Amino acid sequence: MPAVPLSGWSCSHATARTRVGVGIALTELRRQNELRLAGRRPPPLKDFDILQPISAGIVAAITGFATSFALVIAGLQAVGATDDQAASGLLALCLAVGGISVVLTWLLRIPLSFAWSTPGAALLLAAGTGSTSFASAVGAFLVCALLIVLCGLWPSLANAITRIPKPLASAMLAGILFPICLAPIQASVELPLLGLPIVVTWLVLYRWAPRWAVPGAMAVAGVAIALSAGTDWLRSATIAPQLTFVAPAFDPAVVLSLGIPLFVVTMAGQNVPGVVVLSTFGYTTPTRVALIGSGAASGLGALFGGHVINLAAITAALMASPEAHPDRNKRWVASFTAGIVYLLLGLGAGVATALVAASPPIIITAVAGLAVLGALITSLTGALEDPSSRVAAIATFLVVASGIVVIGVGSAFWGLLVGAVVLVTLRRRVSA
Repeated sequence: MPAVPLSGWSCSHATARTRVGVGIALTELRRQNELRLAGRRPPPLKDFDILQPISAGIVAAITGFATSFALVIAGLQAVGATDDQAASGLLALCLAVGGISVVLTWLLRIPLSFAWSTPGAALLLAAGTGSTSFASAVGAFLVCALLIVLCGLWPSLANAITRIPKPLASAMLAGILFPICLAPIQASVELPLLGLPIVVTWLVLYRWAPRWAVPGAMAVAGVAIALSAGTDWLRSATIAPQLTFVAPAFDPAVVLSLGIPLFVVTMAGQNVPGVVVLSTFGYTTPTRVALIGSGAASGLGALFGGHVINLAAITAALMASPEAHPDRNKRWVASFTAGIVYLLLGLGAGVATALVAASPPIIITAVAGLAVLGALITSLTGALEDPSSRVAAIATFLVVASGIVVIGVGSAFWGLLVGAVVLVTLRRRVSA
């Protein structure tokens, strides 16, 4: 993906879109009033065809939640969260995603959709060593959120992120995802009665209904876990989850190994593709508003255990495409609906966390591995696309996938650093 300049987008786009939306609404009201004065019955709301974007928003939200909530919970627990803190974190993410989607979509009248960072959750799962305190992880989340806000306030920083060589950024993400994608294989061998049905379900659905492959695998996993665990897990489930405040602690090593990589994968792997998806369907993203809003919402959610939210990419394609509505001016309803659904899904955070806690860790990681398999394919493809940087990309991938920890700093940071050194060294040799 070429570097996407972010400096050209500003709040003026948001103002223009808002004025257009208000203008359309006023025009429609005048037309309806003229019809009434003429003694004619106004056409029904079918003219707006609201059911199509509503259904698209519901599908997008449920798919986004079902494919990755287990990964989010497992990732938070891997960096030290208790079950209650993980449930609070999932609830905080749902509220942040839903709240900002509803508010900005209503104001801007474009299908501006948000999601939690799935690669970021994978990073938590890969980086978690059991020794990290959750307070330090929350401190890293806050640093990441602050950097995202700064990207909105200072476009030069956002442009600097987009100029990170794509092969290195892709290789870093691939290295994070690779160990997780091995889990379905390991689960099928270690716990075949649980692991194999999950993998087979995923494969069959991926053949006939790819969008429902991971939710279907998660459903099979949930049934298998519920049957094997009996009703004990329900007793520990919190029907009404509560937000639990976590006082942050700022550990430089955790910020370097968790906060900075989380920021990089969220910006390069989520926000930039999210902008590209919207532009593909003819929308100009109010990037400054989106970054400041998502960064602020991430910071607020971090205080209650959530890691980070960002512009949606995969589900955004569903809500911004003609699948949501043939008329591009009416697709914002899909994103608005998805935001409301996320707010409602947050109510199930306690039950979801209890189910994950009752499961053998390898089973949840197996479902997570299936969920991010597509991202691994995309990342590896991007990492190896340019022959001149393949050695540097492979070096980055191997260091990150190794999971090493040096002076308390995790492998994601070191992989990016090693890849940059190799890339610069080899380019100098070629130029010489």
